[in-house]
Amino acid sequence: MPELLQPAILRNDRKAWLLILVFSFVVFTAISVLTKVKLNADLGFDANIFALISAIVNSIIAVLLVAALITVKNQHYLLHKRIMLTALVLSIVFLVSYIAHHLLAGEAYYGDANHDGILSADEKAAVSSTRFFYLILLSTHIFLAAVILPFILFTAYRGLTSEFSKHVKLARITWPLWFYVAVTGPIIYWMIHPYYR
Repeated sequence: MPELLQPAILRNDRKAWLLILVFSFVVFTAISVLTKVKLNADLGFDANIFALISAIVNSIIAVLLVAALITVKNQHYLLHKRIMLTALVLSIVFLVSYIAHHLLAGEAYYGDANHDGILSADEKAAVSSTRFFYLILLSTHIFLAAVILPFILFTAYRGLTSEFSKHVKLARITWPLWFYVAVTGPIIYWMIHPYYR
């Protein structure tokens, strides 16, 4: 039996549910609170570099998700496992850079051409056609990013405990949502980065 088909962790649904829900709640709370705080620190470099890092990491995750889908469809299960674990580790890197960006650079507003933190009527008018698209993209990205973490962790748990029928059922929901979040992240960065202060 291939190595991947052996459980990597022992099944303990009660403990897994508790850990996954607590971890997801802590991450959601940390992001919700810390992205509303701005630290005034002289870093000696542009704190917006963290947004670029987040966009690059999200792009890599999107590529890894496609690669993982291809490998599992071609029955390369061990490679699939390694790719998905790499995507999970990169998701932690993304979270750290995302929080660092908001803590150190603060909020940016789409269309705020003079970077004063206030969106004037003229600035809104200048980006009127794209602002609606940006806000729809941003709101769906934020909503799905907020709800996807427990799905990702439960899907990984089912795979690591070798409960492959449950893993596949969850992955059919998790994969497209995670892929959407990973792809829209860099698009949002590309649209908002001219308005960073």
